[in-house]
Amino acid sequence: MSARILLVDDERAITELARLYLENEGFRVSAVHDGARALQVFYSEQPNLIVLDLMLPRLDGFEVCRRLRATSQVPIIMLTARDEDVDKIVGLELGADDYLTKPFNPRELVARVKAILRRAEPTRPTQRVALADLALDLERREVTVKGQLLSLRAKEFDLLALLLQHPRVVFTRERLLELAWGYDFAGETRTVDVHVAHLRKKLAGSQVEIETVTGVGYKLVA
Repeated sequence: MSARILLVDDERAITELARLYLENEGFRVSAVHDGARALQVFYSEQPNLIVLDLMLPRLDGFEVCRRLRATSQVPIIMLTARDEDVDKIVGLELGADDYLTKPFNPRELVARVKAILRRAEPTRPTQRVALADLALDLERREVTVKGQLLSLRAKEFDLLALLLQHPRVVFTRERLLELAWGYDFAGETRTVDVHVAHLRKKLAGSQVEIETVTGVGYKLVA
């Protein structure tokens, strides 16, 4: 069965255009126009991914994201009409997986939806990789430190899996965007920095750490 997408935006022209492109790709799409209704539809329909505008009536996108993340790890793509880093950073900090600045190309939205859903699919071969006290199961999408399970968001897992499969290899931020996100973010490398910061906090008790290579990017070391 095709994935279900929930579109949340108070601009009906945007939801209708996005719906058209997504449905042409075989997705099942629901559209709502305020934050409170978005939460109702999410809990009733359990969509596979949410496209969420920031500026919404009743509840704004930040609050909707905050409430969703209290109970769910559903992938979220945030939409913002303002090209401001602070909006993007706050959205990522609250748990959004991606963002687009309006106006956007609907083909790009479709590409990002596909990339995120593809990354969320279970990995077919059974694989387990480890470094020092950190172990990662690619099939179960589980990470443990000293045998204790870590709670990671989908994109945090993808990023850590990439680094762990190539220990001590230095990746530029652009390369990490390409490999872990599945497409080019057109220079929005701050996304990588935010996710690395999250991972560092969660790996604080591990012998493994993500090291910054000044002027280049990151590598995983033990």
